[in-house]
Order: sequence, then C-alpha cells, then structure tokens
Amino acid sequence: MKRCVVGIRRPDAPKPAATSSDAPTVWFPSMPTLAAVLSEDNRALLRLIHDQRPPSLTALAELTGRQVPNLSRTLRMMESYGLVTLKKSAREIAPVALATSFKILID
Repeated sequence: MKRCVVGIRRPDAPKPAATSSDAPTVWFPSMPTLAAVLSEDNRALLRLIHDQRPPSLTALAELTGRQVPNLSRTLRMMESYGLVTLKKSAREIAPVALATSFKILID
C-alpha cells in the first residue's frame, strides 16, 4: 500500500515548496472536493483495485456491482488527482491504484 499525503489549496494560490516528507503530493481545491474524492466508497474502490488487480473495467464492474460508465467517470476523476492510472491496451483498460492510504494535512 502506498501512502499519499494530500493538502487543500485554492487553485489560484501558489504551490508551497516541499520541505518535508509530509509535504502534500496531491492537492485539492476545497474540503468538499477532498471529501467527495476520498469518500469511503472511493477508498474502498482503491483498496479493491489494489488487492484484486482487475484486468479491465468490466472485471472491476463485476467485482463491485457498479456499471462500467459509473466506474469510468469515478476512475477518470481519481486519475486527474493522481490516485489511479488507467493502463490502456488494445482492447481493455486496466485500473491501477497508485495510493490506498492517505494522510491529510490541513493548514
């Protein structure tokens, strides 16, 4: 499991210099956005992806009982924050969890 340090910063605010190992590597624009992205369901989804390593979105849909379009939207949003990567092959898209544990720093 990889730990990810997250912080909250307005999009127009300058990015603070990384001064320690606890410096955020993922930034969210607001607390509500952080809460939505790192909801209990989404953290469970990241753990499932990490543990089961589904080879495709279809396989992940079968594991979760969710529809592929719903998963695709969620995973694209998580990918934009650097929490997952979507490995594309000729016929499939395999999700890979990049972070499953989080430390949240609030200034």
